Amino acid sequence: MRQLGRLVRTVRHLKPEQILGRVRFKLFKPTLNMSAEPKLRSQLANLRSPIEKASSMLDPDTFEFLGEVGSIPDPSSWDDARKPKLWLYNLHYFDYLSAQDANSKGVWHTQLLTRWVEENPPTEGNAWEPYPVSLRICNWVKWSITGNPLPDQCENSLAVQARWLRKRLEWHLLGNHLFANAKALVFAGLFFDGAEADSWLRDGLSIISRELPEQVLADGGNFELSPMYHAIFLEDMLDLINIASCYQLGLQEHVSTWREVATRMLGWLSTMLHPDGQISLFNDAAIGIAPSYQDLVAYAERLEIAPPSEPNGAFIALKDSGYLRLSNQAAVAILDVARIGPDYIPGHAHADTLSFELSVAGQRVVVNGGTSRYGDGPERNLERSTAWHSTVEVAGENSSEVWGGFRVGRRAYPCGLKTSEKSGLLEVSCSHDGYRYLRGRPTHTRTWRLENDYLTVVDSVSQPSLPAVARFILHPEITINGNAEDGLLLTLPNGTSLSLICQTGKCKVIDAQYAPQFGKRFPTKAIAVCLESGTAKVQFRWNIKARKKNAN
Repeated sequence: MRQLGRLVRTVRHLKPEQILGRVRFKLFKPTLNMSAEPKLRSQLANLRSPIEKASSMLDPDTFEFLGEVGSIPDPSSWDDARKPKLWLYNLHYFDYLSAQDANSKGVWHTQLLTRWVEENPPTEGNAWEPYPVSLRICNWVKWSITGNPLPDQCENSLAVQARWLRKRLEWHLLGNHLFANAKALVFAGLFFDGAEADSWLRDGLSIISRELPEQVLADGGNFELSPMYHAIFLEDMLDLINIASCYQLGLQEHVSTWREVATRMLGWLSTMLHPDGQISLFNDAAIGIAPSYQDLVAYAERLEIAPPSEPNGAFIALKDSGYLRLSNQAAVAILDVARIGPDYIPGHAHADTLSFELSVAGQRVVVNGGTSRYGDGPERNLERSTAWHSTVEVAGENSSEVWGGFRVGRRAYPCGLKTSEKSGLLEVSCSHDGYRYLRGRPTHTRTWRLENDYLTVVDSVSQPSLPAVARFILHPEITINGNAEDGLLLTLPNGTSLSLICQTGKCKVIDAQYAPQFGKRFPTKAIAVCLESGTAKVQFRWNIKARKKNAN
């Protein structure tokens, strides 16, 4: 009954088209069209250099994805059940065709392309799932129109893949998956010529026109509220602008919209960066999967899109997304006062409501746990849990009911957001109702106060009889000295020191983990503060000016 209730709480948020789409996807398998491919469309301009991926092809049949090396010695290796599914997906994406060392591996690439066609018969295995098909179509097209003609069998396969994809669009998932499907149809529709290709192009453009206003919020954020997926989506936008410029097909109106969206998305991403230039880790997010902000800006400039200005102002509110950035000369704090994401597609959501990340003197201090793996299992469940984030856990429960790898039952909804900025003091207060199903229907309220030389975080839970703990996960390069009861001294790699004082609540240092990249976890420490009478108050204090003056 408990599992049934969780399923009902999950499914009730889905859109009817998702439910119908899932039934259709499971029950109906379309016929495969293996006829000859259309002729190629005349290309009128060169593709401008897309973003180069990290090198992943080590030799003709050995690859490194997500920190794991593996090989494909025989046809069955493409679907090796011993490898993580995401590793196999990366194998089928063909991102390595545009890797940093791709020019020196042309022979390997051609051999692998023909091998893929021979060893992955249509509709079978991971290779023919819609998402890998979508990314592969785009990568094959990019490779071909930058001076690498596809072997004949691959050119035919590309058309077969486009036909198959058009009948397997992921309406049951929506979100970034459907958008990737549409992008691939646009790529295939531009690459090939004739009535069939034109129909792919029309379908792709229609889906993109429908999805963009919903998937990109007014403040520029991607609606799944993951900085990593935001960057992936932004690269998709830039790729669309790029390929449209190669074919003069009257797409100016579409391109004008895409350019405006890309500009807003760049601005949003710049706000969500730490001073180290890398993304903050909210929801599913890891460094090194999506293109870096710097690479995205450079790509945009190649497409004549001006980079955004640096985040300006002590207080920046991404109102539609629900993230806030507080900063002064010494510190940057990025706060999550957001919903977990769209109710009907929360697959990349974590139970991280009212979490935050803090950098001081350019170094990360307080972090969220990050994301090292996908799939379904105890490690994935842990990484989505409230305990994995710098926020408050009540009665050992998650603030949102994350389960099954990519599912969410009950959801935390933020409420009562208040902000103020005066006399150098920035203050934000917000509550959420994610624990409303517990005895006494408690709410969690968190207040952040940032001034020149300190950040104070005050937590309260409206039902003080329930056990609650606030965790502040520290970056693993921080050295901790002192006594939790009297105050801790945190020393950063650059020599900057902070004091951490627990003014209310019982404080202790505990073991924790940090996963800033897929496939990697690092041991670290966290400060755990048990709330007393429903309240905890912790202050991080620094004196950057004094340290610099003494150093001189």
